[in-house]
Amino acid sequence: MNIAYLIHLANYSDGVLYVLAGLLVLALGVIVDRFWYLRRTILRGTVFVQELAQHGRLDRSALQTLADAAGDLPEAALLQTAASHSGHVQGDPLASRLEESILVMAPQLDRRLWVLDTIITLAPLLGLFGTIIGMFHAFSVLAAPGHAPAAVTGGVADALVATATGLFIAMTGLVAFNAFNNQVRQILLQLDSVKTMLLNRMDGHPITDGAGNIQTAMPKMAATVARAG
Repeated sequence: MNIAYLIHLANYSDGVLYVLAGLLVLALGVIVDRFWYLRRTILRGTVFVQELAQHGRLDRSALQTLADAAGDLPEAALLQTAASHSGHVQGDPLASRLEESILVMAPQLDRRLWVLDTIITLAPLLGLFGTIIGMFHAFSVLAAPGHAPAAVTGGVADALVATATGLFIAMTGLVAFNAFNNQVRQILLQLDSVKTMLLNRMDGHPITDGAGNIQTAMPKMAATVARAG
């Protein structure tokens, strides 16, 4: 298979294969972007949740320090909200404000996934459309005098390439789309865990070790989250 044959296949579908190639490039771009962002967010968020679990009571200063350590993680928005309401709002009103922060953050997690969802649906339809156009070209040979049967069967085979290409793009996109949706659910679960931890620790008591010393892990957290990124 050489470049000339690929161009022949694209022209046989009246350019539909060119459109499918563009959809494949677009899908791969979204896949690479979301894979890097979501994987990085999950890894750093897991470390952050583990470190946050080691804290006792959190006041405004501690919450602000944790928010700075979180950097660009989605958890930083929760910590900023908790810090701004510390000492003023507690209980259910505070829980509602933290839940609001999660809802505001959620669209950032599945950003551009709609593009992948659209490509999954559109690619097979475009492939089928290209095959139908190729079939027109293949069977038009029958109208020519002295046609060869091999020309018809060869044309049908060329026409089916468009359908195969569309299905391949859709299958690749579907696997990635489902994987990304699962990663988004994991991040939302991490955010919900952080919300519960904050509610418990803004009203709770300090965690102490066997010697009665208050445990703290904020400096360690900043270094650990940075390494995870």
